[in-house]
Amino acid sequence: MRTRLSDLAAQAGVSTATVSRVLNGKAGVASETRQAVLAALDVLGYERPSTLRTRSAGLVGLVVPELTNPVFPAFAQTIESVLAEHGYTPLLCTQSPGGTTEDDYVDMLMDHGVDGIVFVSGLHADTQASHERYERLRSRGIPIVLVNGYAEGIDAPFVSPDDVSSVELSVRHLVSLGHRRIGLAIGPDRFVPAQRKLAAFTDALVRHELVADASEVPEHVVVTLYTVEGGQAAAGELIDAGHTAIVCGSDLMALGAIRAARSRGLRVPHDVSVVGYDDSPLIAFTDPPLTTVRQPVTAMAHAAISALLTEIAGERAPRSELLFQPELIVRDSTGAAPSRPAPETAPPSGDPTA
Repeated sequence: MRTRLSDLAAQAGVSTATVSRVLNGKAGVASETRQAVLAALDVLGYERPSTLRTRSAGLVGLVVPELTNPVFPAFAQTIESVLAEHGYTPLLCTQSPGGTTEDDYVDMLMDHGVDGIVFVSGLHADTQASHERYERLRSRGIPIVLVNGYAEGIDAPFVSPDDVSSVELSVRHLVSLGHRRIGLAIGPDRFVPAQRKLAAFTDALVRHELVADASEVPEHVVVTLYTVEGGQAAAGELIDAGHTAIVCGSDLMALGAIRAARSRGLRVPHDVSVVGYDDSPLIAFTDPPLTTVRQPVTAMAHAAISALLTEIAGERAPRSELLFQPELIVRDSTGAAPSRPAPETAPPSGDPTA
């Protein structure tokens, strides 16, 4: 115990006597000093004594579509961290094909008496889905916040990245590198973010005079799934149609696009440039490091929880959609447009996911 006290004291910058007073719940310790000792416990991996644990202010549901796409664990981790800072205990609900549905989770969370729910890329973003589940929650007075996707008529705050700006950043970057045949690999177009990206892509191609008019844009777009396999299939079509650069709807799709290029003996970025979306964890360490548009996950998470806590406190958060500006992160998967036909027999290199 003496060693543990001295370790904690050194970490917190206080005396062992002060550490002992905090651990035993004694009075006469400044709030900042107490917090420093508690932080030292966390940093050094010691479990806080039960008498020192902060009592949960309540439960908050967090519903995400799945965890195979790294951006969703990033959202979950950040939102859970922000909730914990405010004393709330998060209940993480993840979906998978054929598994528990969003409606099932809503019923479960209501049974648990949650104080509010955050939906990330939920059915609110699906233009073909019913909004009944959200109306039911609001009719019972349960605050909700919807992230990534806007739906008119739902009584809730919305937090989204600026999808239009993300596409413009990507296309402008590729145009500056001399590319004239730019393709878009995007996910199912019934979802609001995909619709916004497609509209922005159409506008960008026309504005940069890459097409004569909007009627020519469909030949530069392939709708697929937000997966590596989906990106590979879409990129294969676009490359075979002569595109030298591909804007992808997610980082996973971009990795698939790189795989499609290499399977054809092409080099990235010498023959084909690829831009992803999200800036998922570890994406900077792929081969080549991926140029991508960073989704402002941290800022969006803080805004979502701020709105939710406002609602939980009985005040009304703004119902307008909060749009957050993404950032283009230029790495090594984009380069100057090829000045000559791409080689047909260049040996493929390693898989970007290796």
